[in-house]
Amino acid sequence: MHKSIRIKFFLTFLFTTLLVVSGMYLFMRWSLDKGFNELVESRQHERVENLIESLSDYYADTGSWAALAANKRQWLQLLVQSDNHRHRHPAPWLNEALAEPGNRWPPDLDDTPERTRRFIPLEMRVMLLNAERSIIFGREDMLSELALQPIAHDHQVVGYLGLLPGRADNQLGELRFMERQTQAFAWIALLMIALSALLALLLAYLLGRPIKQIAAATKQLGRGAYNIRLPVESGDELGQLARDFNEMAAALEQSEQARRRWVADISHEFRTPLSILRGELEALQDGIRPMNPAAVDSLLADVMRLNRLTEDLYQLALSDQGALTYRKAMLEPVQILKADLSALQPEFVAKPLQVELVDHSQHALRLFADADRISQLFRNLLKNSLSYTDSGGRLLISISNDATQLIIVIADSAPAVDESELDKLFERFYRVEGSRNRNHGGAGLGLAICSNIVAAHNGSIQAQTSKLGGLAIKIEFPLAK
Repeated sequence: MHKSIRIKFFLTFLFTTLLVVSGMYLFMRWSLDKGFNELVESRQHERVENLIESLSDYYADTGSWAALAANKRQWLQLLVQSDNHRHRHPAPWLNEALAEPGNRWPPDLDDTPERTRRFIPLEMRVMLLNAERSIIFGREDMLSELALQPIAHDHQVVGYLGLLPGRADNQLGELRFMERQTQAFAWIALLMIALSALLALLLAYLLGRPIKQIAAATKQLGRGAYNIRLPVESGDELGQLARDFNEMAAALEQSEQARRRWVADISHEFRTPLSILRGELEALQDGIRPMNPAAVDSLLADVMRLNRLTEDLYQLALSDQGALTYRKAMLEPVQILKADLSALQPEFVAKPLQVELVDHSQHALRLFADADRISQLFRNLLKNSLSYTDSGGRLLISISNDATQLIIVIADSAPAVDESELDKLFERFYRVEGSRNRNHGGAGLGLAICSNIVAAHNGSIQAQTSKLGGLAIKIEFPLAK
């Protein structure tokens, strides 16, 4: 059976409270019983000592037990007076004891009410024996159970006070006090449990509400509602969870917007060359344009443009998925850069662009990298400068290093890129307004591919404003150890 988080919280809090309250109740009951027993035991010991002292004084005054044996009321009076904590009201057993014939003691209590038979007071558990251990007040059937304590006078034993085994409870009022305290503890425990149940219910609601909100928001997020946000109402872990959820939802919303832009941009990039190609084919079909080598070259150029766009999209998709093949080995990237620069030298001359390479490294720098992908990275960046830099401009390539990194900066001259657009250059299909001429620029995928290649080699790439008046691309790679 499925239980909600609120029910689990409630049951957990309630069970914990039950354990704590039950433990407190049992401990308090044990402590009260222990203290009460110690109290009544000390009182019993005090009464026994008082009774022995009273009997010793009586013997000193009379010189024998004969007068006491003949006066049962005097015996009862000594028993009652030994209790310094006695109640004002006469003991409930007194009349029954006086009615008992002879010196039989203690009397039978079979007819005593139930509430008074729950304990046997000290008066009902003592017997008096003379020095020869003959009964003065007592019962023959209980002599074997007695614990005898001597009664002395002038350093001589003149008798014995016998004590029958039994609980030390000696006052009905004390038992009633214990009962009232036990009942009070029980009611307090029940009240604490009830209050704790209400508090547990409140806590379960307060803790369960944000979790329930997160669960509901997660379902909406799974259905594509990426604009869903949670209120952050606390600074604890649940509040942090709500903030993390909002950040995740915002990231998914941005990703969804980027996906839609991606689809729209792809459609736009394909529509333009396809429209041109369609127009040229219709012109040939209608006879408006003659079918000659120039027309074929124009059609081929349009097809090649589509082919380049398709290849760029394919390469970008592979790099996004991490599916590009990387065959990494120890290599010297500076040598690859120089080779690529040499291969493109005719195009720089034809532009024309003045190219300068400044190598500040003191020794050969080695990377653990894929030579083909590093070459693809350099060629994309060099062709980017070749395509967008004004004729007669400059291209400065600087190489340096520190203890752990290789640093390459490719900087060109005008035109410049606005600083607000520098971070967007690595986005797919992004081109600044001044470069939206498809006769010079590509589809805006080259720098996105470069960013993925650098990331695959644990490096970093960023766009900066060039001191030459154009754009500078800074690349950092970790050197091989």
